[in-house]
Amino acid sequence: MPVLSSHDSMILLVDMQASLLPAIDRHEPLLQGALRLVKAAQLLGVPVVATEHCADKIGETSPVLRPWVDHVIHKTHFDATRETHFLQEMPKRRTNVLLIGTEAHVCVLQTGLGLARQGLGPILVSDCIGSRRPADLLAAQNRWNHHGLEQISAEMAMFEWLETPSHPQFRDVLALVKSS
Repeated sequence: MPVLSSHDSMILLVDMQASLLPAIDRHEPLLQGALRLVKAAQLLGVPVVATEHCADKIGETSPVLRPWVDHVIHKTHFDATRETHFLQEMPKRRTNVLLIGTEAHVCVLQTGLGLARQGLGPILVSDCIGSRRPADLLAAQNRWNHHGLEQISAEMAMFEWLETPSHPQFRDVLALVKSS
Protein backbone atom coordinates (compact mmCIF):
# COMPACT_ATOMS: atom_id res chain seq x y z
CA MET A 1 0.00 0.00 0.00
CA PRO A 2 1.37 3.43 -0.89
CA VAL A 3 1.93 6.19 1.62
CA LEU A 4 -0.74 8.82 2.10
CA SER A 5 -0.88 11.89 -0.09
CA SER A 6 -2.34 15.24 0.88
CA HIS A 7 -4.00 15.23 -2.56
CA ASP A 8 -6.23 12.19 -2.03
CA SER A 9 -6.74 12.27 1.76
CA MET A 10 -9.33 13.84 3.99
CA ILE A 11 -10.17 13.72 7.69
CA LEU A 12 -13.58 12.65 8.92
CA LEU A 13 -13.94 13.97 12.45
CA VAL A 14 -16.71 11.81 13.92
CA ASP A 15 -18.98 13.21 16.64
CA MET A 16 -16.44 15.15 18.70
CA GLN A 17 -19.29 17.08 20.22
CA ALA A 18 -18.94 19.33 23.23
CA SER A 19 -21.53 17.53 25.35
CA LEU A 20 -20.13 14.06 24.62
CA LEU A 21 -16.39 14.68 25.03
CA PRO A 22 -16.33 15.02 28.85
CA ALA A 23 -17.70 11.46 29.13
CA ILE A 24 -14.89 10.03 26.99
CA ASP A 25 -11.94 8.37 28.73
CA ARG A 26 -8.82 10.55 28.40
CA HIS A 27 -10.78 13.16 26.46
CA GLU A 28 -8.27 15.98 26.95
CA PRO A 29 -5.33 14.18 25.26
CA LEU A 30 -7.75 12.99 22.57
CA LEU A 31 -8.92 16.55 21.93
CA GLN A 32 -5.35 17.89 21.80
CA GLY A 33 -4.20 15.14 19.43
CA ALA A 34 -7.16 15.72 17.13
CA LEU A 35 -6.48 19.46 17.20
CA ARG A 36 -2.85 18.96 16.12
CA LEU A 37 -3.95 16.71 13.26
CA VAL A 38 -6.67 19.02 11.92
CA LYS A 39 -4.33 22.01 12.12
CA ALA A 40 -1.74 20.07 10.10
CA ALA A 41 -4.46 19.09 7.64
CA GLN A 42 -5.37 22.73 7.09
CA LEU A 43 -1.72 23.68 6.55
CA LEU A 44 -1.39 20.94 3.93
CA GLY A 45 -4.69 21.38 2.09
CA VAL A 46 -6.36 18.25 3.45
CA PRO A 47 -10.13 18.77 3.89
CA VAL A 48 -11.67 18.19 7.32
CA VAL A 49 -15.31 17.15 7.47
CA ALA A 50 -17.08 16.64 10.80
CA THR A 51 -20.18 14.65 11.63
CA GLU A 52 -22.56 15.64 14.38
CA HIS A 53 -24.85 12.96 15.74
CA CYS A 54 -28.24 14.31 16.84
CA ALA A 55 -26.73 17.75 17.38
CA ASP A 56 -30.01 19.06 18.81
CA LYS A 57 -29.49 16.69 21.77
CA ILE A 58 -25.71 16.20 22.01
CA GLY A 59 -24.55 19.62 20.85
CA GLU A 60 -22.22 20.84 18.17
CA THR A 61 -18.60 19.97 17.40
CA SER A 62 -16.25 21.08 20.16
CA PRO A 63 -15.49 24.80 19.82
CA VAL A 64 -11.79 23.89 20.10
CA LEU A 65 -12.01 21.92 16.83
CA ARG A 66 -14.78 23.71 14.94
CA PRO A 67 -12.58 26.51 13.47
CA TRP A 68 -10.55 23.84 11.63
CA VAL A 69 -13.57 22.04 10.13
CA ASP A 70 -14.46 22.77 6.50
CA HIS A 71 -17.92 21.23 6.54
CA VAL A 72 -20.33 19.59 9.02
CA ILE A 73 -22.62 16.69 8.11
CA HIS A 74 -25.57 16.14 10.41
CA LYS A 75 -26.61 12.56 11.06
CA THR A 76 -29.00 10.38 13.01
CA HIS A 77 -27.52 6.97 12.15
CA PHE A 78 -24.48 5.65 13.98
CA ASP A 79 -23.00 4.83 10.56
CA ALA A 80 -22.79 8.20 8.78
CA THR A 81 -22.74 6.49 5.37
CA ARG A 82 -26.39 5.49 5.94
CA GLU A 83 -27.46 9.13 5.66
CA THR A 84 -28.85 9.72 2.16
CA HIS A 85 -26.90 12.97 1.80
CA PHE A 86 -23.57 11.74 3.22
CA LEU A 87 -21.61 10.81 0.09
CA GLN A 88 -22.69 13.87 -1.87
CA GLU A 89 -21.44 16.11 0.96
CA MET A 90 -18.00 14.46 1.06
CA PRO A 91 -15.11 16.05 -0.86
CA LYS A 92 -14.63 14.52 -4.30
CA ARG A 93 -11.53 12.48 -5.22
CA ARG A 94 -10.54 12.02 -1.56
CA THR A 95 -10.42 8.23 -1.39
CA ASN A 96 -8.34 7.94 1.81
CA VAL A 97 -10.60 8.88 4.70
CA LEU A 98 -8.77 9.25 8.01
CA LEU A 99 -11.23 8.69 10.83
CA ILE A 100 -10.88 10.39 14.20
CA GLY A 101 -13.42 10.92 16.94
CA THR A 102 -15.88 9.25 19.27
CA GLU A 103 -17.11 6.80 20.19
CA ALA A 104 -14.58 4.46 18.64
CA HIS A 105 -16.69 1.32 19.07
CA VAL A 106 -19.95 2.83 17.81
CA CYS A 107 -20.01 5.70 15.31
CA VAL A 108 -16.34 5.66 14.29
CA LEU A 109 -16.28 1.90 13.72
CA GLN A 110 -19.66 1.70 11.98
CA THR A 111 -18.83 4.67 9.73
CA GLY A 112 -15.46 3.15 8.87
CA LEU A 113 -17.06 -0.14 7.92
CA GLY A 114 -19.64 1.79 5.88
CA LEU A 115 -16.91 3.70 4.04
CA ALA A 116 -15.21 0.41 3.17
CA ARG A 117 -18.53 -0.90 1.81
CA GLN A 118 -18.75 2.23 -0.35
CA GLY A 119 -15.32 1.50 -1.86
CA LEU A 120 -13.43 4.22 0.00
CA GLY A 121 -10.29 3.67 2.06
CA PRO A 122 -11.07 4.21 5.74
CA ILE A 123 -7.95 4.65 7.87
CA LEU A 124 -8.28 4.71 11.64
CA VAL A 125 -6.05 7.26 13.37
CA SER A 126 -5.51 5.20 16.49
CA ASP A 127 -4.30 8.02 18.75
CA CYS A 128 -7.23 10.28 17.81
CA ILE A 129 -10.17 8.06 18.75
CA GLY A 130 -11.87 7.49 22.07
CA SER A 131 -14.66 5.75 23.94
CA ARG A 132 -16.15 6.07 27.39
CA ARG A 133 -14.47 2.86 28.50
CA PRO A 134 -10.95 1.67 27.55
CA ALA A 135 -12.26 -1.86 26.90
CA ASP A 136 -14.62 -0.53 24.21
CA LEU A 137 -11.76 1.37 22.54
CA LEU A 138 -9.70 -1.81 22.45
CA ALA A 139 -12.63 -3.82 21.10
CA ALA A 140 -13.09 -1.26 18.30
CA GLN A 141 -9.42 -1.51 17.31
CA ASN A 142 -9.58 -5.31 17.39
CA ARG A 143 -12.64 -5.36 15.17
CA TRP A 144 -11.03 -2.86 12.81
CA ASN A 145 -8.04 -5.22 12.50
CA HIS A 146 -10.34 -8.22 12.07
CA HIS A 147 -11.76 -6.58 8.96
CA GLY A 148 -8.27 -5.90 7.61
CA LEU A 149 -8.58 -2.12 7.76
CA GLU A 150 -5.58 0.15 8.19
CA GLN A 151 -4.56 2.00 11.36
CA ILE A 152 -2.01 4.78 11.63
CA SER A 153 -0.98 7.47 14.11
CA ALA A 154 -1.54 11.18 13.62
CA GLU A 155 2.19 11.76 13.32
CA MET A 156 2.49 9.11 10.60
CA ALA A 157 -0.23 10.89 8.60
CA MET A 158 1.43 14.28 8.97
CA PHE A 159 4.83 13.10 7.78
CA GLU A 160 3.35 11.12 4.89
CA TRP A 161 1.44 14.21 3.77
CA LEU A 162 4.64 16.29 3.96
CA GLU A 163 6.69 13.78 1.92
CA THR A 164 9.95 15.71 2.49
CA PRO A 165 11.52 18.20 4.91
CA SER A 166 11.77 20.59 1.97
CA HIS A 167 7.97 20.97 1.96
CA PRO A 168 7.12 24.67 2.49
CA GLN A 169 4.95 23.80 5.54
CA PHE A 170 7.47 21.43 7.14
CA ARG A 171 8.48 23.72 10.03
CA ASP A 172 4.87 24.56 10.89
CA VAL A 173 3.84 20.90 10.90
CA LEU A 174 6.97 19.93 12.85
CA ALA A 175 6.02 22.51 15.49
CA LEU A 176 2.63 20.80 15.82
CA VAL A 177 4.31 17.40 16.19
CA LYS A 178 6.66 18.72 18.86
CA SER A 179 3.80 20.31 20.80
CA SER A 180 2.52 16.86 21.79
